[in-house]
Amino acid sequence: MAAVRQAHVIWNGDLPTGKGSVSAASSGVFKDLEVTWARRSEADAQGRTSPEELLAAAHASCYAMALSNGLGQAGTPPSLLDVTATVTFDRVGGGFKVVSSALEVRGSVPGASEAEFQKAATDAKDNCPISQALKGNVELSVKASLAR
Repeated sequence: MAAVRQAHVIWNGDLPTGKGSVSAASSGVFKDLEVTWARRSEADAQGRTSPEELLAAAHASCYAMALSNGLGQAGTPPSLLDVTATVTFDRVGGGFKVVSSALEVRGSVPGASEAEFQKAATDAKDNCPISQALKGNVELSVKASLAR
């Protein structure tokens, strides 16, 4: 059975001065998060979100699930995974593009060697569904460290 999720946006005005709001239509978990071009394209515009921040949240959570699954299947389930995804949005040529998503994970994984953890971290980066959606269009990377 396919899982279908939906988000909804209302946008008012032109791109430079307009603003919108995004809501999680499927779950209702968040409603009316403000989005603006300024928040998307300027480094310091607090109080609003952006498509790239939402993409980072999706990538970090998808990656954590994939890594947890891979480690569990290898017989070394994690006790903790601390994951950050940093998505970079930049001018490319005459337009803008999501250029990279850099994952960073620190894991507490009883019984896993450093080599096993690194392999699982790379496999999860390459194979989580969000990575698969980005692959070939966005530079993907992972920096993994095993807590001792």
